[in-house]
Amino acid sequence: MTTHFTEVPVLDISALRDGSGPGYDAAVHALGAAARNVGFAQIVGHGVDPELFAALLERTRAFFALPEEDKHRVYIGHSSNHRGYVPPGEEVFSAGTVDAKEAFDVSLDLPADDPRYLAGNPLLGPNQWPELPGFRDAVTAWYDAVFALSRTLLRAFAVALGEPADRFDRHVTAPPSQLRLIHYPFDPDAADRPGIGAHTDYECFTLLRPTAPGLEVLNTAGDWIDVPLIDDAFVLNIGDLLEIWTNGAFVATTHRVRKVSTERYSFPLFVNVDYDTEVAPLPTFAGNGNPPRPAVVAGEHLFAQTAQSFRYLQQRVAQGEVTLPEGAHPLSTFGRKAVGVN
Repeated sequence: MTTHFTEVPVLDISALRDGSGPGYDAAVHALGAAARNVGFAQIVGHGVDPELFAALLERTRAFFALPEEDKHRVYIGHSSNHRGYVPPGEEVFSAGTVDAKEAFDVSLDLPADDPRYLAGNPLLGPNQWPELPGFRDAVTAWYDAVFALSRTLLRAFAVALGEPADRFDRHVTAPPSQLRLIHYPFDPDAADRPGIGAHTDYECFTLLRPTAPGLEVLNTAGDWIDVPLIDDAFVLNIGDLLEIWTNGAFVATTHRVRKVSTERYSFPLFVNVDYDTEVAPLPTFAGNGNPPRPAVVAGEHLFAQTAQSFRYLQQRVAQGEVTLPEGAHPLSTFGRKAVGVN
């Protein structure tokens, strides 16, 4: 369980980028401590070109400024692998809160003749792309750069857990790591209440670039702690899968977005492992009277959580077109609510 933290640590990860050398061990230790004690960190020294973010933001603004008819041409419900435009009200969290946001979701862009897509995998395959000049190029460049950063961090997490640096590499060949482009519209009458419901993230960890404040995380005292905006920093948070792999040593800390009047864009990459990866507590964390948590299949867990929180998938489940994986966790199983803090 994490401590009653009152702020989110800021970590310089420049020493992690070479995988060795002066400062590497200290940077790994700091990353592991943040994962254990807070579940969140802000990271600087990441090496991602700021011009890539500028291009992404410019093209994202252009997309969300399109007429509703144009955006709905790539509505996520038109896809069979959960890619495309997410209109306001489409996504609902466990407490029944409806988000005052819109989004565009992409993932690893596999060809349409990929055998996993043809076999009906619900999360793998090609992206939907709008007819907007430069959009696909800007989004893809950002995705590739942040995905490369995530590989560096995944290796550092392995070392922080006492494992070889390449412990998780075998599970990252074509993962459904999703990038979301999220738009919170300007609302001059916004009340100080959640704009996106309290939740944990379903994957290993998340790398987030926001353009405005509003993110809050929950500590064990039940207090919501603000995550201040730091220019050019990524917000990193632990997800459900690393909580399972570490048998709770790393906690998928519950978080939410407070409703603010400022227009806000947010770009989380949800870092996952391959769809068929079985995630179970590592032997180091499963003994000493600490019962092992039940294993999950990474892609099945992600799809089950997604299908319970998107209206179009809820309808497909209700109509028998889609079936939840056996033993699927209900929403809000992990993180603070899982350890008894409301």
